[in-house]
Amino acid sequence: GLLTRFQTSASTIRTLSSSNSFSQNIPSSLWKLGRLNHVAIAVPDLEKAQSFYKDVLGAQMSNIVALPEHGVYTVFVELGNTKLELIHPLGEKSPIESFLQKNKTGGMHHICIEVDDIKAAMTELKEKKIRTLSEEPKIGAHGKPVVFLHPKDCHGVLVELEQA
Repeated sequence: GLLTRFQTSASTIRTLSSSNSFSQNIPSSLWKLGRLNHVAIAVPDLEKAQSFYKDVLGAQMSNIVALPEHGVYTVFVELGNTKLELIHPLGEKSPIESFLQKNKTGGMHHICIEVDDIKAAMTELKEKKIRTLSEEPKIGAHGKPVVFLHPKDCHGVLVELEQA
């Protein structure tokens, strides 16, 4: 009955946890991947998007910040366990402008994952043939070094690494 199924499940869990765990298959590294910092959403109308998250969904919002080095205006939507970053073009050479030309209503642009040592991560990833979009980290929206990984090397996802 139920007790037999529970004992079988517990035995299976013990076997899985004592056998080759996932962490044993990951090579040791000089850096560690951390938590999801944010998911960035490109928006054609920043005020309208900000109003949706703040006024309709009741989210707490940061102030809008201009990041000329990245060619974006950014505002963060605070969620309990992570954030959404709303990004809008700043300047004519903004990479967000070309994204919005292809995606008129906006959409998910990138994910940001924290790392404990961005320089070590960049070095090791380059050795593994993962391209970065800049040779050196730039200062991101949180005032910390960031680097973007080429989406063609990351299964179609633009990945931002941020120094934790």
